[in-house]
Amino acid sequence: MHLIIDGYSDNQELLQDENYLRNWLESYPARIGMTRISPPYVLRYGEPKLEDWGISGFVFIAESHISIHTFVEQNYVNIDVFSCKDFDAEKAIKDFQVAFRLIKSRTCLIDRDCPQTELATSNVVNFVYHGE
Repeated sequence: MHLIIDGYSDNQELLQDENYLRNWLESYPARIGMTRISPPYVLRYGEPKLEDWGISGFVFIAESHISIHTFVEQNYVNIDVFSCKDFDAEKAIKDFQVAFRLIKSRTCLIDRDCPQTELATSNVVNFVYHGE
């Protein structure tokens, strides 16, 4: 499964809080049944366009990864939960909406599950779009 969340927050302080993002990435994988296998990596960035400054965080999980990128001046955040193991996507969406105080969001869930009997050359992609 690959959950993609693009959202707008009403809290710029939160979007630039490196400790908050680090703590979230440290604890969140277990909340959705994933196994964290690295410490969270959190970096502040500001180049090449200063108006795009923000923080990015990434954590490896045994099932793949979780990443979060904030764009503070735009009150914007990109979130990815990429996993070869199923998880409760609706719960994850709500968790991120609350945690990052999203007042508007667009989500996309891509089902990565391909049946073993399916030929590798077939092009099966399932998209589930959640409200705009």
